[in-house]
Amino acid sequence: MGGVLAVIFIFCNLLLLPYPSSSLPLCTDSRAPLTLKSALEFCSYNGSSCCNSTEDSQLQKQFQAMNISDTSCASLVQSVLCARCDPFSSKLFTIDSVARPVPLLCNSTISRSSSQSSQATIDFCSDIWDTCQNVSIFNSPFAPSLQGQAGAPVNSKFTKLTELWQSKTEFCNVFGGASTAGSVCYDGEPVTLNKTGTPSAPPHGLCLEKIGNGSYLDMVAHPDGSNRAFFSNQRGQIWLATIPKVGGTLELDESNPFIDLTDQVHFDTAFGMMGIAFHPNFAQNGRFFASFNCDKGKSPGCTGRCSCNSDVNCDPSKLGTDNGAQPCQYQSVIAEYTANSSTSQPSSAENAKPSEVRRTFTMGLPFTSQHGGQILFGPTDGYLYFMMGDGGGVGDPYNFSQNKKSVLGKIMRLDVNKIPSTAEINRLGLWGNYSIPTDNPFRQDEELLPEIWAFGLRNPWRCSFDSERPSYFMCGDVGENLYEEVDIISKGGNYGWRVYEGLYPFDPTLSPGGNTSVNSISPILPVMGYNHSEVNKKIGSASIIGGHFYRSNTDPCMYGRYLYADLYAGAIWSATEDPENSGNFSTSTIPFSCARDSPLQCSTVPDSALAALGYIYSFGQDNSKDIYLLTSSGVYRVAAPSRCNYSCSKENVTAVASPSPTTSPPSHANQLSPVILLSALLLFMAGLA
Repeated sequence: MGGVLAVIFIFCNLLLLPYPSSSLPLCTDSRAPLTLKSALEFCSYNGSSCCNSTEDSQLQKQFQAMNISDTSCASLVQSVLCARCDPFSSKLFTIDSVARPVPLLCNSTISRSSSQSSQATIDFCSDIWDTCQNVSIFNSPFAPSLQGQAGAPVNSKFTKLTELWQSKTEFCNVFGGASTAGSVCYDGEPVTLNKTGTPSAPPHGLCLEKIGNGSYLDMVAHPDGSNRAFFSNQRGQIWLATIPKVGGTLELDESNPFIDLTDQVHFDTAFGMMGIAFHPNFAQNGRFFASFNCDKGKSPGCTGRCSCNSDVNCDPSKLGTDNGAQPCQYQSVIAEYTANSSTSQPSSAENAKPSEVRRTFTMGLPFTSQHGGQILFGPTDGYLYFMMGDGGGVGDPYNFSQNKKSVLGKIMRLDVNKIPSTAEINRLGLWGNYSIPTDNPFRQDEELLPEIWAFGLRNPWRCSFDSERPSYFMCGDVGENLYEEVDIISKGGNYGWRVYEGLYPFDPTLSPGGNTSVNSISPILPVMGYNHSEVNKKIGSASIIGGHFYRSNTDPCMYGRYLYADLYAGAIWSATEDPENSGNFSTSTIPFSCARDSPLQCSTVPDSALAALGYIYSFGQDNSKDIYLLTSSGVYRVAAPSRCNYSCSKENVTAVASPSPTTSPPSHANQLSPVILLSALLLFMAGLA
């Protein structure tokens, strides 16, 4: 009964958990808010806050130094100072990328499009002026001017608002503003969002067109912005393909890969090439990266440090074998390559050299599963993000995900543009040829590895940045026994594993590496997910496939929704954020079928209208923002809903092309045998489970 109550408590807290109005994490230092064990003494925040007790005390000292004699004014100024602790402080104190000395003060009634609660209807900016205009405030936060606007010089000795500003209008033009759909304002109370809105109805269905028969694990749009994309498989090959217009098929020559790394990649059940990433300036420098596994018994260059080591209180000699493999026999690798080009423009290259330019990262794996491996370049910072699972074993027995010195169960952020010397690599204890970005959250924290961007993950499988809001960094994280989750990744965020599995407390059966207590962490709970029993009652397991926010105009009723799926292809989810930019999502499963005029013939699930996809491995996105499903039965693109007879009031049906179906190749060329499907499942599940 106690376990049930704990689950209910956590779920209720998830529903009430505030999220930022424009970006996550929420605080001014770009971190997620803390979960307070007790209320702050000076600032009236409880539950979730951007301040701990030390910061609360510092704000109290700052307030006392102001020496405000008028009690009414003092109360208002105290609340303004304490807005630093608000879970939405990042948005309150940053307007149009400009950091502010005080939060945006509400000075008008909220608009209909506002996401903020209707409590923000008071003119708080005017209240501050009317109450404090002739009160002395030493070291006043209202003294500095913003972006050259009127006001006394920053070093002014004036203490009253009437000395600093010419009028209330001028004061509130600078410090005031209204809550809108894209911002929140401060009215003297903790910010709350209006959650009374009714989420828009889910789309009637997801229409797919099959454009390719190949089975691929990853897809990356060509960095030059063209209608081309790279596709890779688990064996270690990458192809350069041309994306077809409506009615066409994928132009990809399986016999002529862009690069073939199969002699470097260890491919076996859970292992292979897990991800590819092309440098943002690839069109000029030709640099790209592959994330794969190698076998140190067969590859001379497979020589990384074992992730089970004395730094993390792990002795590899005590691990034993796993599926016949010795501890750290297999390595997780990121290697850099370069494109071949007869011109000075690498974007024209049609193949690449299979020899490494340099080894970016190499690390020995303790077990044979749960090692993630996706790599992505951040769209705004140009750094390389590396998604790493907890390394395997039942329930993360060595507690690597919470271990601050381990790279397992982490998302790492690496600077691959600044290559340090060998001496520097050794001095800093780096895992390869990269530097640490100066704003990584733990760069100055000796208790955590500086590579870490976020931690507490079990096995992140497929992450993406929203193309319209890059601060929304979404990751699907594969569960253990019960729950599959999607997280919004925050700088320095802890996502709870193995203290929690999604929403639920997790009780490990083995703990040779010790435990992390529930009260010692402030986990960030998932924003969406599902229980295993919801999708696969017969097999009793599931594996989430993280997706993308849909930003194409092909299906206007899907626009702005986050799509994700399960490996077994029995369900695809559409997640709607309500209110917009709040971080609060409602989800629903949506039917999916193949277009009646699909370029390649599709089959359906027996006794169902669902398209038979086999197993869904990944989602992809091209330069036109169209979304793709990479499956064991082929490549599918989201198509106009009318092509599947799904109604969408926003679709201009007359503008939708009606291609003629292409004659399919013989059945053996476009259908996978049960043996191949079973093999594909075993290969993929071993890595995700």
